[in-house]
Amino acid sequence: MATADVVSAKKLVENLQTDLRALSNEAKKKYPPVKEAAEAGILRIRTVVAKNKDIIPALIACSGEIMQPFLLGCDTKNLRIVQICLASIQRLIAKQALSQEAGSNVVNMLWNLMDCGIEDLKVLQTTLVLVTTSTVVRGNALARAIVICFRLHFSKDNTVSNTASAIVQQVVCTVFERVLAEDAANAAGAEDHSFHQNSLKTNSRLPPKSLRPCATDAYLLFQDLCQLVNAEHPTWLLGLTEMSRTFGLELLESILNSFPQVFLRHKEFSFLLKERVCPLVIKLFSPSLKHKQNLMSTGPLVGDKPYFPLNMRLLRVVSVLINKYYSILVTESEIFLSLLVKFLEGDKPMWQRILALEVLHKLCVQLKLLRCFCLSYDMKTHSTKIFANIVNALGSFIQSLFVHPVVERQSALPGVNSGKDGLNSSPGVVGGMSLGGGVTPQPAFAYKGVWIPLINVAATGSARPVFLEMLDKLEAPTVPDGYGLSIAFTCLLDVVRSVSTIVTSELEVEQRRKDQSGSKKMNGGTVLDRNDAVLEDVDPSLKSLWEELVNASWCGVLAALSLLLEACTDETGTESILKSLEVYASLCGKLGMTVARDAFITCLCKASLPPHYALTVLNIATPQNANILHKGHKRSISRDGLSNQQGQGSDGNANEPGDGRNQVVAVGTALPTVQGTQQGPVMLTAKNIQCMRAILSVAHCHGGILGTAWHMVLTTLQHLAWILGLKPSAGGSLKVSGAAETANSVITTAVMGELPILSAMLSRLFESSQYLDEVALHHLIDALCKLSTESMEIAYANKEPSLFAVAKLLETGLVNLSRVEVLWRPVTAHLLEVCQHNHGRTRDWGAEAITSLVKASLAYKFEPPLHENLKLQTMLLSPLQELSAIQHPDIRQRQLECVLQVLHNNGETLAHGWPLVLGVIGAVSDDQGDSLIRTAFKCFQLVTTDFLPIMPRYGLQICISVAAKFGLQKEELNISLTSVGLLWNISDYLYQNRVSISEGLVKEANLVEGTNDSSPNEAPVPPFDALWLTLYSKQADLCVDSRPAVRKSAGQTLFSTISAHGSLLQQTTWSTVLWHVLFPLLDKVKKLSGAAKQDKSDVSGGANILIHHSRDTAEKQWAETKVLTLAGVARVFNTWRQQLILLGDFPRAWALLLEHIESSALSTSNEVSLNALKSFQEILQLQASSPSPKVLEKAASLDTSMSAPKAEQIKRTTSGDNPKIMPQKQIESVMDDFTLWSTAWRVWHSIGINGTKPPTSKTAKTLPSQPFLTTLLQIFPTLFQHIKSKFVASDFQKLSRVLQCAVSVPIHADASPFLLPSSMQEAELTGLQEAALNAITCVSKAIGTSETMQSMHPAVFDQLLTFVTYACQAPSFGQIETRVMSKTASKQSAEYLHSWIQCKEKWESFRGSQQAEWVSMNYVPFAEKSLSMTTALYKKTATRQAVMEQQVLQNILRVLQMPLGLKYACPSATTWKLAVTSLLEILHIGLPVARNPTYNKHFKSMWLDLAAALECFLFSEHPAPLTLSVEEQQQDEAMDVKVVLLIQNEILPYSTALPPQFTAKIMGLLNRGSIHSANSSSFLDTNNSQLREEFAKTCFETLLRFSFITQSLVSEEGAITKMAMSALLQRCREVLSKYVEDERLSGKCPLPRSRMAEISFVLKALTTLMESLKKAHSGNVDVNTWEQVIDLYPTLVDCTTCTSTTVCSALRDVLSQYHDLLLPPSGAMQNGR
Repeated sequence: MATADVVSAKKLVENLQTDLRALSNEAKKKYPPVKEAAEAGILRIRTVVAKNKDIIPALIACSGEIMQPFLLGCDTKNLRIVQICLASIQRLIAKQALSQEAGSNVVNMLWNLMDCGIEDLKVLQTTLVLVTTSTVVRGNALARAIVICFRLHFSKDNTVSNTASAIVQQVVCTVFERVLAEDAANAAGAEDHSFHQNSLKTNSRLPPKSLRPCATDAYLLFQDLCQLVNAEHPTWLLGLTEMSRTFGLELLESILNSFPQVFLRHKEFSFLLKERVCPLVIKLFSPSLKHKQNLMSTGPLVGDKPYFPLNMRLLRVVSVLINKYYSILVTESEIFLSLLVKFLEGDKPMWQRILALEVLHKLCVQLKLLRCFCLSYDMKTHSTKIFANIVNALGSFIQSLFVHPVVERQSALPGVNSGKDGLNSSPGVVGGMSLGGGVTPQPAFAYKGVWIPLINVAATGSARPVFLEMLDKLEAPTVPDGYGLSIAFTCLLDVVRSVSTIVTSELEVEQRRKDQSGSKKMNGGTVLDRNDAVLEDVDPSLKSLWEELVNASWCGVLAALSLLLEACTDETGTESILKSLEVYASLCGKLGMTVARDAFITCLCKASLPPHYALTVLNIATPQNANILHKGHKRSISRDGLSNQQGQGSDGNANEPGDGRNQVVAVGTALPTVQGTQQGPVMLTAKNIQCMRAILSVAHCHGGILGTAWHMVLTTLQHLAWILGLKPSAGGSLKVSGAAETANSVITTAVMGELPILSAMLSRLFESSQYLDEVALHHLIDALCKLSTESMEIAYANKEPSLFAVAKLLETGLVNLSRVEVLWRPVTAHLLEVCQHNHGRTRDWGAEAITSLVKASLAYKFEPPLHENLKLQTMLLSPLQELSAIQHPDIRQRQLECVLQVLHNNGETLAHGWPLVLGVIGAVSDDQGDSLIRTAFKCFQLVTTDFLPIMPRYGLQICISVAAKFGLQKEELNISLTSVGLLWNISDYLYQNRVSISEGLVKEANLVEGTNDSSPNEAPVPPFDALWLTLYSKQADLCVDSRPAVRKSAGQTLFSTISAHGSLLQQTTWSTVLWHVLFPLLDKVKKLSGAAKQDKSDVSGGANILIHHSRDTAEKQWAETKVLTLAGVARVFNTWRQQLILLGDFPRAWALLLEHIESSALSTSNEVSLNALKSFQEILQLQASSPSPKVLEKAASLDTSMSAPKAEQIKRTTSGDNPKIMPQKQIESVMDDFTLWSTAWRVWHSIGINGTKPPTSKTAKTLPSQPFLTTLLQIFPTLFQHIKSKFVASDFQKLSRVLQCAVSVPIHADASPFLLPSSMQEAELTGLQEAALNAITCVSKAIGTSETMQSMHPAVFDQLLTFVTYACQAPSFGQIETRVMSKTASKQSAEYLHSWIQCKEKWESFRGSQQAEWVSMNYVPFAEKSLSMTTALYKKTATRQAVMEQQVLQNILRVLQMPLGLKYACPSATTWKLAVTSLLEILHIGLPVARNPTYNKHFKSMWLDLAAALECFLFSEHPAPLTLSVEEQQQDEAMDVKVVLLIQNEILPYSTALPPQFTAKIMGLLNRGSIHSANSSSFLDTNNSQLREEFAKTCFETLLRFSFITQSLVSEEGAITKMAMSALLQRCREVLSKYVEDERLSGKCPLPRSRMAEISFVLKALTTLMESLKKAHSGNVDVNTWEQVIDLYPTLVDCTTCTSTTVCSALRDVLSQYHDLLLPPSGAMQNGR
């Protein structure tokens, strides 16, 4: 025994002894028996203590004896003694020192005291201790003890009654606690469950035998309690005749609530529940069910109306039954729950409805109960849908409060506040009106004029009933204003919480189970957000339960919460409602209940917008009317009606008192919609903003389950953002728009501060999309695309659209780049559609989104890296490329800006993306603006500058094509020109990196889209050569651009590239270059230049620039291109002749090139024709002796690192494995092929003939230019070197024809001042004339060195003599009328040149209206040069047989007759002088040959021509000009004298060998020239320059020398001379006689100088004659001659009157000769005899 127990026992003994002593003392006088018993008791106790160590058991054994004194004392009814006795008994009981028998005795004693009414409280106390401390009191004793307590409960003393009431409850609980203890003690033992329900149905005093003692007592007690409540007599609690139902129900409720284990473990107790309690409750509910609110009576009968205490306690019992015993009372619970729903109807008293609400609230917080309700009722086919009814009833109750608000207030006076239980009305509102500023309004609900406050009734998830705890109330209390709505609201929230918890917790369990089973975990999102994988593996029954929970409740919850949301004026309340709606929406979505989910989402969206605006935007008539009917559940009429009213309400709560949440905080404009635009401003309240936050929360937290509801959510957010003025900004986020954009908006300060938060929430919403699964992400993207499509339709209607969807598509894409394959195609496909829209801002944002996505995706760190993933990189860049198909310039601009940034940021990683990037850059079209082209070109420049080395080799080909596209664009000339330069840079890059590029192309051969320009029959072109061919081909395309500057630059670049880098090409590739690049280029240029316009329209390309007259028409500009192209091709032929010559088809290429040259040379354009000849001239420089100079120069200029590539360096071999430089013999064999040069000769002759063919009319607009003709003739010497071996006379005739026509071409009057000399003195050979003579010289030299060509000498002379005739008679060019350019001064020529340059256009217009005027060339120098050449040639070939046989000398004499005869009439004085000089030189050589007897037969007809030539010259019909100076006259006369001296020295001495006729003509000439008289017959003529005194003297002397004077005998010639002498003397007489007469007539006026010179000459001639006569042989002088001489004497004397000194001197000389005649000589005397 423990020490503590020993101490306690000893203390008990001491106390007992003390009590017995006190009892003895009190009873010793009046109650001796008691005294004696007490003393005996003391002795007994002492004995027990002395004998037993264990005192308590010993005391129990003798407890009857020990208790006897106390029992006797209680029987005395003495108050003091009774108190002492009860106290001692309590001590024994407390120490459990009583036996069962003693306990029964105590109960009997207490019963007696109760009957006597003595110490009721002590009795109760003792009874309580007796029952609660031990189990000695059982069975009937226990029943009597309980009855004692019950009976004292009905005492009239309130204290006793109340104490008894408490003790009764405690005792009853103790009875059941004994059962628990008993069950615990017998937990391991088997229980007897065999019992018969039929035996229990009768009210038998005998309990079921299957029960143990304690359980039996509890069973009998509970059974009697039920009977007492049911107004029946008890069977165990004998002596208890009455008990109030309220108290009985309290006891039942206490038992049921405290000891569910007993009833659930023992079927006997369960039987009592079903057979006694439930029917009893139903029975007692009957009056409440029958009662109607409007039938309420004032009678005292309980049955007349619901009795509050009873109903309240019944509902408490119902609450316990359902909460604790649902598992065994399923059917009964269905009835109870239906009753509860019934009590919520509007025809029941408000307090009854409140009680039912509180019970329901207690049930709704029980998760397992709700789950069981749904499982047991709602999921059963033919069962009542209890859970659905409960939720619907709650909704109906809430709605009824707004529809019939008087019902709630019928038992409460308006404005009266209840001060109890904390259920006071809002202190800020009295009578529904706000108290004013400074007081916070109470939370409330306001709708349609009904204002109901919101009271905090309980924390969420817990029930705190108020009316159910009013056990002291006998009458129904006043229901505080708003309490019913508050409890119903809280109940609804708990329903939502419970359903959500049930589904969520079980889903989590399933999730954990699935994870533990090794299933693949879901990627991203919470359980609520991601359920598909879990639901697939969930037990169908469990899934059905979840669905039914939601299906049964969502309609009612939505209907009630939507109304409360609209009516709520409190932010906290609104938040709770929104949270509940959010939870239910997530549950519905999670379970795949799309209709329900969409309904809740619609409710949230509707609440966030103004009423009318929401109906228009969301396209709903009445919320959820069409969708809430599900699985047979119907809404009540009142709820439907309210919903209709709600849908029809306009502003609803805008003016409700105390409604702070409905205050307008923002005013904005309406967003246009497809259905139409709301007129006027749109006002948002604080509640709208709060709802917006809720929508954001739903979308953010539960985006994975929204599915198609995303569209409605996003539509709502779009409208809210529009109204609040949130506009898209960079990256897709929304920012507050500027003041200018929100002029019609009003935003309060509070909301203005909240806008950045809302914007951030919106951004976080779409940022959270990265946690959505792929399906959910596609739903989001699809909704955004659909929303964007609607905005596009609005924009088509010329309304301002929202850019919300596009911006958020961008934001969504940016945060989901980690799974870009999932979203890329749908997002970019839609954005591409947006980019095609005709609305500017829409289009701009579409481009912004696409470009931002592309840039971000390329910068994203993928695994594997992007440059290793060809497919992904292509996919990412494809949208950028597809933008090229959109025609809008702004889209193209954005696209190019994006490309530029991509190049800057990610250019190094664009391994496989270069084709796409270059494709974007190269999408150049003429309809794009210059700005776009500049941006694109900037990108391309960056590519060519920085990225060529890292670009895949096959990208170089694309790069070349892009450069060509930029060159071909027509918008920006400078870009085109720069593009040409880039092509040159690319060619340099290709050359410098030739080895690496070639190797890279071989590796990438499967990726290269090779440009193989070779024909099928040709060998395939190697990749590296194909690259070059692409470059050449694109440059060739640029060479035929419509702009001359581009053509020129491209042409120069093309041919420079070929010249610089042609060494890299294989031999076979050159054939492709020729036939697929160069010759097609020539053909195109020929075709386009032929179709070019000749007018001056739009030759500047639209630019207002001044163009030189040589380029002021398209035809002239194309002429330049044609020149450049042909020259370039010719240069290629010349530079790379070694490669080209060895081509098998080189002769064909040569012939085709010559054909192009011929065609161009015959062009009407002087520029084209001239340069064609220059090209002709260049290709004739082909030599086979050494490599081309360009190759040598290139090789010399390169250092060792840039040496010319060898064949093995780039792995090139020709098809025949021949080295690149072919054997020299092979080259020479090709070069010596006469076919090549015969073709060239044929082309040259064709150009010469057709190019110089005279026109058939007298006028012509154009004729071959002098440079053209000059170049044509300059070509011949070079060409002649190759054809001279087979050059025959017919070829020379062809040449002669060309030469004659060429030199005969006149020049235009406009150009004559620059080609013709200002005077004959300045004349010199033109280039054309010099070239013509050089051609003849060339042929002449060849003839001189070739024996076979000697026969062509006469032809050469003929051609030269033809040219000589041009000195006096310019050749005609067909029938063209020409004029000779007047001799103008140099100053005049300069002035004319200046005026011509400045007035070219005026001249052009003048020529257009007037016939062109042509001027003959100055042929004098040309003819003189020809004459000199003729003289020189004749000197060399005079003795050649052909020259003599063809009478070349005679031809020369005939030709010279004209200049000699014209003399001073020649265009130039040098002509006749040269003719005389040449004649003299030729005659010095030719006369000896002609006199040679061997050859004289060839000269028989020559002599008369010689005489004629001499006569024409010596006695020209054209006198010297009057302006001729004396010195010039003397020089000219000296020329005449030379001719006479020639006659004197070369002809007359050989007269015997000459034809007599010729000699006679010569003598006649001398005779005629011996005396030269003045021409003028007037004695006043003052000119004496016509007289040739020295000439006459020479003639006279020659005549005399070869006449009779020097001859010894008179011959026939002498006779002729005599006759000539007579005529001479007669003529002298006539001159002298006329002079004398004129002298006389003139008086003092002197005669003209010419007359004086004439008379002086005559006198001198007479002097000479007389001297000769005196010296002559006497036989040779006729007498008549002397007579004539003497007869002159008188006339001579008459002349002595002359005053002229010259005449007098000559007269004196002649008269002196008569001295010998005054004295006749002897000979004379003899002869005179």
